Amino acid sequence: MKKLEDAHPWSAEYPVERRKDWYSGAAEAYNRTRPRYPREIIDRAVELAQLPPAATLLEIGCGPGIATVEFAQLGFSMLCLEPSKEACQFAGQNCAAYPQVEIQNCMFEEWTLEPERFNAILAASSLHWVSAETRYSKTAAALQNNGSLILLWNFPPQPSYEVYQALEEVYQLHAPSLAKYEDRKTHESNISAFGEAAISSSLFSEPTVELRPCEIVYELDDYLALLSTLSPYIALEPQNQAALFAGLRSVLQQECGETIQTKYFSAVQVMKKI
Repeated sequence: MKKLEDAHPWSAEYPVERRKDWYSGAAEAYNRTRPRYPREIIDRAVELAQLPPAATLLEIGCGPGIATVEFAQLGFSMLCLEPSKEACQFAGQNCAAYPQVEIQNCMFEEWTLEPERFNAILAASSLHWVSAETRYSKTAAALQNNGSLILLWNFPPQPSYEVYQALEEVYQLHAPSLAKYEDRKTHESNISAFGEAAISSSLFSEPTVELRPCEIVYELDDYLALLSTLSPYIALEPQNQAALFAGLRSVLQQECGETIQTKYFSAVQVMKKI
Protein backbone atom coordinates (compact mmCIF):
# COMPACT_ATOMS: atom_id res chain seq x y z
CA MET A 1 0.00 0.00 0.00
CA LYS A 2 1.36 3.42 -0.95
CA LYS A 3 1.76 6.04 1.72
CA LEU A 4 -0.87 8.78 1.60
CA GLU A 5 1.63 11.43 0.55
CA ASP A 6 2.89 9.27 -2.34
CA ALA A 7 -0.46 7.95 -3.55
CA HIS A 8 -1.61 10.92 -5.60
CA PRO A 9 -0.86 11.85 -9.21
CA TRP A 10 -0.10 15.54 -8.63
CA SER A 11 2.98 15.00 -6.44
CA ALA A 12 5.54 15.55 -9.17
CA GLU A 13 4.18 15.92 -12.67
CA TYR A 14 1.18 18.20 -12.20
CA PRO A 15 1.88 21.95 -12.60
CA VAL A 16 0.82 24.45 -9.96
CA GLU A 17 -2.19 25.69 -11.94
CA ARG A 18 -3.66 22.21 -12.20
CA ARG A 19 -3.15 21.62 -8.50
CA LYS A 20 -5.00 24.87 -7.79
CA ASP A 21 -7.99 23.80 -9.86
CA TRP A 22 -7.99 20.13 -8.87
CA TYR A 23 -11.23 20.28 -6.85
CA SER A 24 -12.89 23.13 -8.71
CA GLY A 25 -15.33 20.94 -10.60
CA ALA A 26 -16.17 18.99 -7.45
CA ALA A 27 -16.50 21.95 -5.05
CA GLU A 28 -20.28 21.74 -4.70
CA ALA A 29 -20.27 17.98 -4.14
CA TYR A 30 -17.31 18.31 -1.76
CA ASN A 31 -19.18 20.87 0.33
CA ARG A 32 -22.34 18.78 0.36
CA THR A 33 -21.09 15.22 0.84
CA ARG A 34 -17.70 15.15 2.55
CA PRO A 35 -18.15 13.96 6.16
CA ARG A 36 -17.75 16.47 8.96
CA TYR A 37 -15.27 16.07 11.80
CA PRO A 38 -16.80 14.71 15.01
CA ARG A 39 -16.97 17.15 17.90
CA GLU A 40 -14.82 14.86 20.04
CA ILE A 41 -12.04 15.03 17.43
CA ILE A 42 -12.18 18.84 17.38
CA ASP A 43 -12.21 19.05 21.17
CA ARG A 44 -9.30 16.64 21.39
CA ALA A 45 -7.31 18.72 18.90
CA VAL A 46 -7.85 21.85 20.99
CA GLU A 47 -6.83 19.97 24.14
CA LEU A 48 -3.71 18.39 22.67
CA ALA A 49 -2.60 21.67 21.10
CA GLN A 50 -3.26 23.48 24.40
CA LEU A 51 -4.92 26.34 22.55
CA PRO A 52 -5.73 29.42 24.63
CA PRO A 53 -9.19 31.00 24.13
CA ALA A 54 -7.72 33.84 22.05
CA ALA A 55 -5.57 31.58 19.84
CA THR A 56 -4.83 32.53 16.24
CA LEU A 57 -4.80 29.70 13.71
CA LEU A 58 -3.53 29.38 10.16
CA GLU A 59 -5.41 26.80 8.11
CA ILE A 60 -3.80 25.21 5.06
CA GLY A 61 -6.24 24.20 2.33
CA CYS A 62 -9.51 24.98 4.06
CA GLY A 63 -11.64 23.77 1.15
CA PRO A 64 -15.28 24.79 1.69
CA GLY A 65 -14.60 25.32 5.39
CA ILE A 66 -15.60 21.94 6.80
CA ALA A 67 -13.09 22.07 9.66
CA THR A 68 -12.91 25.87 9.66
CA VAL A 69 -16.44 26.26 10.95
CA GLU A 70 -15.78 23.89 13.85
CA PHE A 71 -12.83 25.96 15.11
CA ALA A 72 -14.49 29.29 14.32
CA GLN A 73 -17.43 28.30 16.51
CA LEU A 74 -14.99 28.08 19.42
CA GLY A 75 -14.02 31.73 18.92
CA PHE A 76 -10.55 31.32 17.45
CA SER A 77 -9.21 33.84 14.95
CA MET A 78 -8.32 32.13 11.69
CA LEU A 79 -6.45 32.90 8.49
CA CYS A 80 -7.45 30.26 5.94
CA LEU A 81 -5.63 29.58 2.69
CA GLU A 82 -7.39 27.82 -0.19
CA PRO A 83 -6.18 27.64 -3.82
CA SER A 84 -9.57 26.83 -5.39
CA LYS A 85 -11.73 29.89 -6.12
CA GLU A 86 -14.86 27.74 -6.08
CA ALA A 87 -14.01 26.26 -2.68
CA CYS A 88 -13.26 29.76 -1.35
CA GLN A 89 -16.77 30.83 -2.30
CA PHE A 90 -18.30 27.99 -0.30
CA ALA A 91 -15.95 28.67 2.61
CA GLY A 92 -17.00 32.31 2.61
CA GLN A 93 -20.66 31.32 2.73
CA ASN A 94 -20.13 28.72 5.46
CA CYS A 95 -18.07 31.11 7.61
CA ALA A 96 -20.16 34.22 7.04
CA ALA A 97 -21.25 34.23 10.69
CA TYR A 98 -17.64 34.38 11.93
CA PRO A 99 -15.99 37.76 11.26
CA GLN A 100 -12.75 36.55 12.86
CA VAL A 101 -12.21 34.21 9.91
CA GLU A 102 -10.25 35.51 6.90
CA ILE A 103 -10.06 33.43 3.72
CA GLN A 104 -7.31 33.97 1.15
CA ASN A 105 -7.37 32.43 -2.30
CA CYS A 106 -3.81 31.13 -2.53
CA MET A 107 -1.59 28.10 -2.02
CA PHE A 108 0.42 27.75 1.18
CA GLU A 109 3.61 27.79 -0.89
CA GLU A 110 2.61 31.19 -2.38
CA TRP A 111 1.55 32.72 0.92
CA THR A 112 3.88 35.38 2.32
CA LEU A 113 5.28 33.97 5.53
CA GLU A 114 4.33 35.73 8.77
CA PRO A 115 7.03 34.43 11.13
CA GLU A 116 6.02 33.11 14.55
CA ARG A 117 2.50 34.58 14.36
CA PHE A 118 0.29 31.55 14.96
CA ASN A 119 -0.55 29.45 18.00
CA ALA A 120 -1.38 26.55 15.72
CA ILE A 121 -1.46 25.54 12.07
CA LEU A 122 -4.40 23.40 10.97
CA ALA A 123 -4.44 21.11 7.95
CA ALA A 124 -7.63 19.08 7.57
CA SER A 125 -7.08 16.29 5.03
CA SER A 126 -4.81 18.65 3.13
CA LEU A 127 -1.16 18.42 4.20
CA HIS A 128 -0.34 15.95 1.40
CA TRP A 129 -1.02 18.80 -1.05
CA VAL A 130 1.89 20.83 0.30
CA SER A 131 5.26 20.25 -1.33
CA ALA A 132 7.63 18.16 0.76
CA GLU A 133 10.22 20.94 0.65
CA THR A 134 7.81 23.37 2.34
CA ARG A 135 5.61 21.09 4.39
CA TYR A 136 7.43 21.30 7.73
CA SER A 137 9.95 24.13 7.34
CA LYS A 138 7.37 26.81 6.53
CA THR A 139 4.80 25.57 9.04
CA ALA A 140 7.43 25.62 11.80
CA ALA A 141 8.53 29.12 10.80
CA ALA A 142 4.96 30.43 11.01
CA LEU A 143 4.36 28.95 14.48
CA GLN A 144 5.06 30.62 17.77
CA ASN A 145 7.44 28.88 20.14
CA ASN A 146 5.84 25.63 21.32
CA GLY A 147 3.06 26.11 18.77
CA SER A 148 1.25 23.09 17.35
CA LEU A 149 0.72 21.54 13.95
CA ILE A 150 -2.79 20.04 13.96
CA LEU A 151 -3.57 17.47 11.29
CA LEU A 152 -7.12 16.21 10.91
CA TRP A 153 -8.04 13.31 8.67
CA ASN A 154 -11.42 12.02 7.53
CA PHE A 155 -10.76 8.88 5.56
CA PRO A 156 -13.21 8.12 2.74
CA PRO A 157 -16.42 6.44 3.95
CA GLN A 158 -16.72 2.85 2.77
CA PRO A 159 -19.66 0.43 2.61
CA SER A 160 -19.37 -2.89 4.41
CA TYR A 161 -16.79 -5.38 3.20
CA GLU A 162 -19.60 -7.60 1.91
CA VAL A 163 -20.88 -4.77 -0.28
CA TYR A 164 -17.33 -3.97 -1.38
CA GLN A 165 -16.91 -7.58 -2.56
CA ALA A 166 -19.99 -7.16 -4.75
CA LEU A 167 -18.45 -3.97 -6.19
CA GLU A 168 -14.99 -5.39 -6.83
CA GLU A 169 -15.82 -6.77 -10.29
CA VAL A 170 -16.94 -3.30 -11.39
CA TYR A 171 -13.71 -1.77 -10.09
CA GLN A 172 -11.57 -4.42 -11.76
CA LEU A 173 -13.31 -3.75 -15.06
CA HIS A 174 -13.16 0.07 -15.08
CA ALA A 175 -10.58 1.20 -12.49
CA PRO A 176 -8.43 -1.66 -11.14
CA SER A 177 -6.20 0.71 -9.16
CA LEU A 178 -9.20 1.67 -7.01
CA ALA A 179 -10.10 -1.92 -6.18
CA LYS A 180 -8.98 -1.88 -2.57
CA TYR A 181 -10.63 -1.94 0.82
CA GLU A 182 -8.76 0.06 3.43
CA ASP A 183 -8.78 -0.99 7.08
CA ARG A 184 -7.64 0.78 10.24
CA LYS A 185 -4.07 -0.50 9.93
CA THR A 186 -3.80 1.08 6.48
CA HIS A 187 -4.97 4.44 7.81
CA GLU A 188 -2.62 4.28 10.79
CA SER A 189 0.28 3.52 8.45
CA ASN A 190 -0.61 6.47 6.23
CA ILE A 191 -0.85 8.84 9.18
CA SER A 192 2.41 7.63 10.71
CA ALA A 193 4.27 8.59 7.54
CA PHE A 194 3.55 12.26 8.23
CA GLY A 195 4.61 11.94 11.84
CA GLU A 196 7.86 10.25 10.87
CA ALA A 197 8.62 12.94 8.30
CA ALA A 198 7.89 15.70 10.83
CA ILE A 199 10.22 14.13 13.38
CA SER A 200 12.90 13.68 10.71
CA SER A 201 12.73 17.41 9.98
CA SER A 202 13.96 18.05 13.57
CA LEU A 203 11.35 20.80 13.76
CA PHE A 204 8.54 18.93 15.52
CA SER A 205 8.15 16.56 18.45
CA GLU A 206 6.67 13.08 18.22
CA PRO A 207 2.95 13.44 17.44
CA THR A 208 -0.01 12.28 19.45
CA VAL A 209 -2.48 10.41 17.24
CA GLU A 210 -6.04 9.29 17.93
CA LEU A 211 -8.61 7.67 15.63
CA ARG A 212 -12.38 7.47 16.06
CA PRO A 213 -14.72 5.14 14.14
CA CYS A 214 -17.68 6.94 12.57
CA GLU A 215 -20.75 6.00 10.55
CA ILE A 216 -22.80 7.88 8.00
CA VAL A 217 -25.75 6.93 5.79
CA TYR A 218 -25.79 8.30 2.24
CA GLU A 219 -28.45 8.48 -0.40
CA LEU A 220 -27.14 6.63 -3.45
CA ASP A 221 -26.71 9.80 -5.50
CA ASP A 222 -24.86 11.49 -2.65
CA TYR A 223 -22.52 8.54 -2.19
CA LEU A 224 -21.56 8.62 -5.86
CA ALA A 225 -21.15 12.41 -5.58
CA LEU A 226 -18.84 11.81 -2.62
CA LEU A 227 -16.70 9.48 -4.73
CA SER A 228 -16.50 12.19 -7.41
CA THR A 229 -14.68 14.41 -4.87
CA LEU A 230 -11.90 11.89 -4.17
CA SER A 231 -8.65 12.48 -6.03
CA PRO A 232 -8.22 8.98 -7.49
CA TYR A 233 -11.69 9.31 -9.05
CA ILE A 234 -11.06 12.87 -10.28
CA ALA A 235 -7.91 11.57 -11.97
CA LEU A 236 -9.89 9.08 -14.09
CA GLU A 237 -10.59 9.84 -17.71
CA PRO A 238 -14.20 11.13 -17.99
CA GLN A 239 -15.33 8.11 -20.02
CA ASN A 240 -13.84 5.68 -17.50
CA GLN A 241 -15.34 7.57 -14.59
CA ALA A 242 -18.80 7.55 -16.17
CA ALA A 243 -18.63 3.81 -16.87
CA LEU A 244 -17.37 3.12 -13.35
CA PHE A 245 -20.14 5.14 -11.71
CA ALA A 246 -22.81 3.51 -13.88
CA GLY A 247 -21.55 0.07 -12.83
CA LEU A 248 -21.34 1.06 -9.17
CA ARG A 249 -24.85 2.49 -9.25
CA SER A 250 -26.28 -0.73 -10.68
CA VAL A 251 -24.62 -2.97 -8.10
CA LEU A 252 -25.34 -0.66 -5.17
CA GLN A 253 -29.02 -0.47 -6.06
CA GLN A 254 -29.16 -4.28 -6.02
CA GLU A 255 -27.20 -4.61 -2.77
CA CYS A 256 -28.38 -1.59 -0.77
CA GLY A 257 -31.37 0.03 -2.41
CA GLU A 258 -31.38 3.82 -2.36
CA THR A 259 -29.40 4.35 0.86
CA ILE A 260 -25.91 3.14 1.80
CA GLN A 261 -24.57 2.59 5.30
CA THR A 262 -20.89 3.54 5.40
CA LYS A 263 -18.13 3.63 7.99
CA TYR A 264 -14.98 5.73 8.18
CA PHE A 265 -12.26 6.78 10.58
CA SER A 266 -11.73 10.34 11.71
CA ALA A 267 -8.31 11.12 13.15
CA VAL A 268 -6.44 13.86 14.94
CA GLN A 269 -2.65 14.18 14.90
CA VAL A 270 -0.94 16.92 16.89
CA MET A 271 2.77 17.67 17.09
CA LYS A 272 4.58 20.50 18.87
CA LYS A 273 7.17 22.80 17.35
CA ILE A 274 10.55 22.34 19.01
